[in-house]
Amino acid sequence: MTRISHAFGPSVAGAFFMIAAGALFAAVNTLVQYGAMVQGIAPARLAFWQYLIALCFSLPWLWSHGVAALRTRALGWHLLRVGFAAAGVQLWVTGLAHVPIWQAIALIMLAPMFVTIGAVLFLREVASAQRWTAVAVGFAGGMVILAPWSEAFTPHALLPVGAAALWAASSVVTKFLTWRETPETLTVYLLLLLTPVNAAVAWGDGFGLDFGASGLLLVSTGLLTALAQYAIARAYSLADAAYLQPFDHVKLVFNVLLGAAVFGFYPPGSLWIGAALIIGASSWLLLQDEGAVEATA
Repeated sequence: MTRISHAFGPSVAGAFFMIAAGALFAAVNTLVQYGAMVQGIAPARLAFWQYLIALCFSLPWLWSHGVAALRTRALGWHLLRVGFAAAGVQLWVTGLAHVPIWQAIALIMLAPMFVTIGAVLFLREVASAQRWTAVAVGFAGGMVILAPWSEAFTPHALLPVGAAALWAASSVVTKFLTWRETPETLTVYLLLLLTPVNAAVAWGDGFGLDFGASGLLLVSTGLLTALAQYAIARAYSLADAAYLQPFDHVKLVFNVLLGAAVFGFYPPGSLWIGAALIIGASSWLLLQDEGAVEATA
């Protein structure tokens, strides 16, 4: 992997890893949707095995950081952060069992709008009129994609929106913890705590793992999740978030293509209008955050 950064430079390599992460997550979403819709695997069991197997593949990394990364004085905040993240995972996986991939992935991109609201309410950050306008534009894009006025609307489409809000809450807590915790500690606690929380949710559905098609699907989902997480971490280690943001949005195309190829889910033209509003708003918010960081550096 390091050969890529040496051959093309860190910026190009960062873009490559971000696009690769989007492709990997698109494959994960397709497998999760196939497992839930076609094979009838309970969403909670899907989420449990997905992140347990991802944890297993991440054990060498955990081992390399040792006990030092476990030292913390904010265990309660870590639990709150992981609780939000786990609840978001459950809503996301349940949503994939009912709504097309294109709609789910477009709506999950509302997360930056919720992050802005959470940062203002709980971190006492100041938001300008322009930032609130961007948030409003992003939510308008979400309404275009949801289309609650159409006959095709289903309440299940609100599940990805809920997942976006919960993951945004997790991000706000993460931002708070970065003032006192190291990135290694944040990552270790997320990996270690997410699996038991998912296990508690999946308790009623059972933990059976066969060695047939569904078992292979779950193992593949976990492996791809671990690889995607590594690709994202690698991308952010090579390039700035503002530079990488446009490449992150490529994941929408991957999800649309796989959804059409595997399930025959063809999005309406309104998807691209709504997605353009969300992407434009989220990109503007990120650029403002980057500018604020540079101004205070």
